[in-house]
Amino acid sequence: MLNLAVYEKGIRIKKILRESFRPQKVRLIGFDVGSELFKHLDRHLMDLVFICGKGDFDKEIQLVEKLKKDANLSLVPLVLYHPHPDKKTVIKGLGRGADEFLFGEWQKDLFPAKLKMIVRRSRRDLGVNPTTRLPGTSIIENEVNQRIHRGEEFALCYADLDDFKAYNDYYGYLYGDKLILLSSQIMREVVYKNCRDGFVGHIGGDDFIFIIPADKVDKVCSEVVRTFDKKIISGYKAKDLKRGYIVTKNRRGQLERFPILTLSISVVINKNRMFKHIGEIFHMLNDLKKYTKSLPGSKYIIERRKKY
Repeated sequence: MLNLAVYEKGIRIKKILRESFRPQKVRLIGFDVGSELFKHLDRHLMDLVFICGKGDFDKEIQLVEKLKKDANLSLVPLVLYHPHPDKKTVIKGLGRGADEFLFGEWQKDLFPAKLKMIVRRSRRDLGVNPTTRLPGTSIIENEVNQRIHRGEEFALCYADLDDFKAYNDYYGYLYGDKLILLSSQIMREVVYKNCRDGFVGHIGGDDFIFIIPADKVDKVCSEVVRTFDKKIISGYKAKDLKRGYIVTKNRRGQLERFPILTLSISVVINKNRMFKHIGEIFHMLNDLKKYTKSLPGSKYIIERRKKY
């Protein structure tokens, strides 16, 4: 299923777009302003944003710039369409961040081929995790450093699954990937539901980062933990749930009992411009992560020490 966000002004394009991607199924999400699109991000990962109109195109180009400035949409390919734009409009649209500008009468063979190519290329080339399609390390680093430089007060939350390797070895990587995807969906939904300016990234494996306002740490982290514990059981067979553990080899090659997966979240808060760059935050996280994971069950721990 492809998720296409569509803005149309003076042109009916949704039916054409649906036909353009056949036989693949398409979910079309209409929006008139950027804020409407932002509301859908907690439920749907966008594959393409399509903006079309005719006549004066200034509003549409301003919308392009607004969407591309958002960290969560910056990775999503954005295509403009205008039947008769002048050269300056095309240049301006591409200059403001559009990935493609289609123009002229709609070409039933060429334009669909271009749109499919744009989606394929985006999925292949973007620095995102192929399982979760969340921003990867380079984008995470850029996002954190930008917030530091703006002097924001924010909480960086490092989340990872406890004993995930044992689960992966026991059930296999396909089941493991499903749980990674489930975990990412939980974090995305909870974070974006509670804070529109939040950010969720995937470092790799079972390690995630989410960034939220400092005053929402307890609300968001407790909801993530609670939802994780509720949904994680879907990744287990009935016999394993009944006994409450799986048996597989540990890192030393010895058989060991591993309980139902839990989630550990380590939280560092940037207050009063405490940090100058992301490296300082991760330096504090190293010890905190070890301590957090040493505690039983799903939990979140906030770093209370001052910067060192």
